[in-house]
Amino acid sequence: MKKFDIKEVLVPTISLFLISAIVTLLLAVTNSVTKPKIEQLQIETENKTKVAVLSVAKEFSEAKTVSLNGVDYTYYEGYGEDDALAGYVFTTSAKGYGGDIVTMVGVKADGVISGMDFLSISETAGLGMNADNDDFKSQFVGKSGEIGLNKNSPAENEIQALTGATITSRAVTYAVNIALELFEEVNN
Repeated sequence: MKKFDIKEVLVPTISLFLISAIVTLLLAVTNSVTKPKIEQLQIETENKTKVAVLSVAKEFSEAKTVSLNGVDYTYYEGYGEDDALAGYVFTTSAKGYGGDIVTMVGVKADGVISGMDFLSISETAGLGMNADNDDFKSQFVGKSGEIGLNKNSPAENEIQALTGATITSRAVTYAVNIALELFEEVNN
């Protein structure tokens, strides 16, 4: 039987500890350097998306919060050139096939969708990611009330589901419908 040698255990343990400590320190430094830039890019993306989904607005309010079914959502009021309320931009999310899908939906003051876009989507390439195509997103424009989903031939207040990506289509429709519910909530 071999005799227990403390060096055989201690040297690899200390080496692994030092390597882990150095890697952790490097990750912390990298995070502190990149975090402000990532936050700035996120703000810029949100500002561009607000303008894109509610193009009738010339300026937007600060972020506001509204609750629906115990969940808080962020929204912005958009104002036109005459400082009249042009509509709202709601940030909503839903669980898609590949993770959370975060949307921004523009709803004009009359309750009609003026546009929708994604802040975050990570669905399957070639299937669910087709939701980020303008052909899919533009189906929501001009709709109001509750929007349905159809795989074949959509009716007036339905959208055409993406082929092979029903879960993604359902999630996006759900997120847009939440925005329409939030519109009703802030208008009461």
